[in-house]
Amino acid sequence: MNRGRLTGRVALVTGVNNPMGIGAAITRALAAEGAAVFITSFRHPPTLSPAEMERARRAGTGGPAFYEAMGQEPPEAIVNAIRSAGGRAASLEADLADPASAPILLETCEKELGPVDVLVNNHAHWEPETFDPAHVTGQGYGMKLADAATMDAHYAVNARAPALLMAEYVRRHLARGAAWGRIVNVSTDAADAHAGAVSYAASKHALESYSRSAAHELGKYGITVNVVAPGPVQTGWLGPDEETAIAGKTPLGRIGRPEDIADVVVFLASDEARWLTAQLLYVGGGWKWHP
Repeated sequence: MNRGRLTGRVALVTGVNNPMGIGAAITRALAAEGAAVFITSFRHPPTLSPAEMERARRAGTGGPAFYEAMGQEPPEAIVNAIRSAGGRAASLEADLADPASAPILLETCEKELGPVDVLVNNHAHWEPETFDPAHVTGQGYGMKLADAATMDAHYAVNARAPALLMAEYVRRHLARGAAWGRIVNVSTDAADAHAGAVSYAASKHALESYSRSAAHELGKYGITVNVVAPGPVQTGWLGPDEETAIAGKTPLGRIGRPEDIADVVVFLASDEARWLTAQLLYVGGGWKWHP
């Protein structure tokens, strides 16, 4: 239900190209609350052929192939759905590993929809990566040994890009004399340690540190900065057996849905969260603390 909590606000959401993903759910939820939404996306070069991706789409059962197929979807469908419902939306594809992307994105959003009030850094780079050579030969999904290239790739997108976006956001916030702002950064409940995804975890941990520092520095400008750390969420990546196994270990008895994360992001972006900043919220049905 649209309660209009964000009517008149403009939100920029990164990492929105999988229609089943968290970014898409956040975008729809913000728009439902009256926000104009500008989304960014980045489609990685596919590893599967068009025929393989089409088979995965038709099967629709989840897993890496299906997830890759969903990640190749253009963002226009999400934008058009919001516009058809009477909302305002626009999009731009951008590689956030490029430091020059931050000012371009905020400038384009200003031209299309207006200055950004709500910044949601949802994008992420993930590669399976390990310190243990034994895992490279024993794991699928292209497991790699940690090296400078994979470390830099994760840091550039997962930590540096949101930090640069926050810095550009603040610069524009001050230039226009704004007094209200919201930044919500999306991390992971595995940021403290993630065997098999070591640089992904470390880069998300850096994002959490950037977020807490920003919250301490920016409160005087009317900006709150908070972090959402999802547990396992079905975005198309998990197969049926994995979904069942995770649900069985989750205190609330099911796998996470993108909408579960989106509702918390909307809350943090609203006036209802006016007294919350520098907080890390685990949103995973208790998964992080399962026995």
